[in-house]
Amino acid sequence: MLKYQDIDNSFRALAEPTRRAIIERLSRGPTSVSDLAKPFDMTLAAVVQHLQVLEENGLVRSEKAGRVRTYRIEPKGLGPIADWVAERRSLMERRLDRLGELLAETETETNDPKPSVQSKGRVK
Repeated sequence: MLKYQDIDNSFRALAEPTRRAIIERLSRGPTSVSDLAKPFDMTLAAVVQHLQVLEENGLVRSEKAGRVRTYRIEPKGLGPIADWVAERRSLMERRLDRLGELLAETETETNDPKPSVQSKGRVK
């Protein structure tokens, strides 16, 4: 069973465009905070706040080596979102499959020749 509060929190964390951009960048591999901050027009402190939100929600994790803090995606954190999406996709695919079956039945019925009723030889 999915924990909807975890999913809600993850979606809230990812609702912010900067955080999605950070996740996108981290999908290419681990990166230091300073490298993550380079493309953004904001202070390093603001980027750190975004990273904290992502980390609190289990979407990223960090390691500190000396003075350098490196972030990476936490695959387990994305799992509940992936599961939720997969359930919705499965439901929609079943519905679309059933719709396809119904349309195929309807098409078969309309293409089957039906015996026609002949008039009884009346000539007008």
